Order: sequence, then structure tokens, then C-alpha cells
Amino acid sequence: MNFRVMARVLGWLFTLESVAMVACGVFAYYDPVDQHGAAVMPLILAGGITLLVGIVLVLVGMSPSDRIPRREGVLIVGLGWILSAGFGAIPFLLGEPHLALSAALFESISGFTTTGATVIADLGEWPRGILLWRSVMQWLGGLGILVLFVALLSGTRGGAKSLFRNESSFQSGEATTARIQDTAMVFLKIYLILTAVCLLGLRGLGLSWFDAVAHAFTTVATGGFSPYNESIAHFSDLATGLFIEIWLEIFMILGSTSFLIYVVIVRRNWQRIRRMEEVRWYFLMVLMGILAMWAVSSWGGGLSAGESLRGAVFTTVSIASTTGYATANYEQWPVAAYFILLVLMLVGGCAGSTSGGMKVSRLILLIRASWQEIVKAFRPNQILGMKVNDNHIDDVARAQTVLFVALFALMAIVAMVVVAVIETAHGIDFDTTVSAVLATFGNIGPGYGDVGPTDNYGHFQPATQLFLSLLMVLGRLELYAVLVLFVPAVWKKY
Repeated sequence: MNFRVMARVLGWLFTLESVAMVACGVFAYYDPVDQHGAAVMPLILAGGITLLVGIVLVLVGMSPSDRIPRREGVLIVGLGWILSAGFGAIPFLLGEPHLALSAALFESISGFTTTGATVIADLGEWPRGILLWRSVMQWLGGLGILVLFVALLSGTRGGAKSLFRNESSFQSGEATTARIQDTAMVFLKIYLILTAVCLLGLRGLGLSWFDAVAHAFTTVATGGFSPYNESIAHFSDLATGLFIEIWLEIFMILGSTSFLIYVVIVRRNWQRIRRMEEVRWYFLMVLMGILAMWAVSSWGGGLSAGESLRGAVFTTVSIASTTGYATANYEQWPVAAYFILLVLMLVGGCAGSTSGGMKVSRLILLIRASWQEIVKAFRPNQILGMKVNDNHIDDVARAQTVLFVALFALMAIVAMVVVAVIETAHGIDFDTTVSAVLATFGNIGPGYGDVGPTDNYGHFQPATQLFLSLLMVLGRLELYAVLVLFVPAVWKKY
């Protein structure tokens, strides 16, 4: 085990995180709304602690070798996310009105994993500097804090592919390390452009600079944190309210679409675009979800056709992209809406995007693998090939996908039992148990029951909050980069 390599990479990662904290602290110092500067010291102190740890780790990890072995790369990803969230929780511990340790960790992990679940009952009690930090955490976690790291620091060239493969759902295939770093840089540029365009559009629609920045960061990252208790419904009654919702819908879709398609567009490989069927499936799934939700809310929700269409479009896009913004309380809609949204939660967006869920590409592969098994029931000797996005899928890839889906389902069921056991004496119902697990495991945020779009996770016990925090990291890193931390053999020297 090369601990020096791990220390160096983690040290630089924490140093970058400290810069973001200090930047929020500088904003808090000059914020004309918060003249008492209540967020300045918590953010600056948290940034200083994170910077100090980062510098110490960088010095400890000074090594002539830049190469990051595969095992160390997996551990860096898992530890990097968990420890980054730990440092990110410090402002919530120090800032008024303070959060308990379990709640602060939950809020920070929810931010970095772009889940968007919150334990804060009244956001209006918190200074805007810390609310901005919530949005910045989601922006950093949207593309992936280590993908950003790979793009920005050439010192990781020897381990870029290992970090990129284990953190991102983008499949690197047979790309060389240099191409991985180039791809990460293209991803970062596209991410910055999408954020800037979204921000300027929101500003042009009448939002203040603070609101535009906070919502642009969490929209492109498909995170869903808003500085307002009402989420996007806070703007619904404005003259430009409908246009604000449409603008956010566009960028939620863009954020949850595979960034690989933007790389292909930049490189003008038009023929490759036609072969990217995952994007077409995703758009079709969103369209069908909108039509189904519109029909349900119109016929059984007591809304006019126009109101139901507006609510159906925003809710479907928000849930399908795993953003978690809300403009309507969909719990008041007919029960059929529950199952439609449940399917959207489970599937999520495209691989290589900022969204959560199991990803559309896995759904495609699972459907085709199931169909082939049905065909083989009456044609056992027939040899059937399989392609997804025009890439040949071998038996190993197919088995890995089936195993991932099965493991995801098994862990979700076990997690529901764990949450139910912990919360039995505190009045938790079935809807809350199921949706709390799926909403955190799938990095969606809001669910049903006591964690619906108008509720929060603050009423859960500290043990439940910590357990759901673990689920958020597992879902964001797609299980293996976190599960490997619990395997003793991976820590041995050999």
C-alpha cells in the first residue's frame, strides 16, 4: 500500500476544497444582506483547518513517482469523498444556528453527492454565506471532485485513468491516460460553460446575483439545494416564474445527459452522435413520464390542464434528472404518480452525467439481456450479440451490470429494514422508509411521506442520518469504491 501517494493526492484535493470555502467566506464578509458577518468565521476557520491538513498531507506525500496504482486509486476515491464531506461539514457545526454532528455530516454529504436531501427545517435562519457553501458543495460534487482534480492537476497524470474510472460513471474504455486527462479537461470546460450560461439566463430573468449563482450551481450539478424553503416555488408567482422554471428544466436535462455527447459535439464527430442511443432512450423516458404525470394530475389531481402540465413537466424533469427541485407538492396527486416517480428515481439519468440513479445505459442493457434470455428459452443454440451505444457488450460486461442491479436492489431492501428498525419507536411509516432509502441511495433528495417535497430529514435519529449518509456516498460512487474500504485485504501490503 503506497500511503504516500494517497496522502499527496488527498492533500491537494483538500487544498482545492479549502479555496472554495475561503471564497464563500470572502463573499460572506462583503455580503450586504448579512451585515453581522455570521458566516465569515465558520467558513474561514473551516477553510483554514482544511488547508492545513491538505498541506501537511502534500508534504508527507512528496514522492518521485506520479503513478497511482489501481488499488490506491480506488481507495483515494472512497476516502476522498468521505473526508471531503467531513471537512465540508465544519461550517454547519460552527455556524449559527449550529447542526449536530450527524446532521452536519448528512448535510455535507448530501451536498457533495448532489442528493439534495436536507436536515435544515428553516433555511431562512442560516446566513447566506453558508447557504452559498451548500450550493458550491453541490457544484463541486456534480461533475465529481476528483474529475475536477484530474482535469486541473497534471501531477495526477500517472493515475488519471484510475481516479476517473472509479469516480465517474463515464466508461473510459481503452482510452489512454493522456486522453483521459484531456477528456476530463473538456468535461470541466463544458461544465463551466453550462454553469455560466444558466447563471446569466437566471440573472436576465430577474433573479439576484446570489440567487442566480446558487441555483445555477445546483441546477447544472442536478443537486437541488435551494436557499429557500419553498425551493423553486419561491419564484413561481413572479412575472417570469414560468420562464425561470423552463430555463431550469433545460439545464437539468443538459446536466443529466451524458457529457460524452458534448465531447463528441466539440470534436465534431457527428456520426458518433447518431449511435448514442442512451440519450435517445433518456429523452423518451422523460417525455413518457411527463405525459403520464400530466394525465394523472389532470384527471385525478383537481388541476386545470395548464396547471397540471406545468407541474408535471417540472416535477418529472426534476425527479428524472435526480435534481430534486420542487414547484408543487406531488404527494397531493393521485397514487399513480407515486409509481411513475418511483421508476424515474430508480433509473436516473445518463452514464457520464451529473445525475444519480442506476443510469439509463444499465436499463437498456438489462432489457436486452432479459430479451435474449427469453429468446434462448426456445432457441438455446442461437448466438446473440449485444450492443449499447454501438459498443459491443461481452458476457463479462453483461454479468457486471446484472450483478450491480441485483446488489443495488439487495442493499436497498436491507437498508429499508435497517431504517425501519432504528425508527420503529418514532412513528416512521412504510412510505417514508421506502422513499428515504431510495431518495438517498439514488441521490434524488425528496421522496414521499415524511421526506416529501415539503419536508426534510431533520426528524430522523442521528444513527439513521449517518446510515443514510453512507447510502448517499454508496449511490454516488456506484457501490464498489466505498464497499472496498470495508475489505481488510485491500489495506494489506503485498
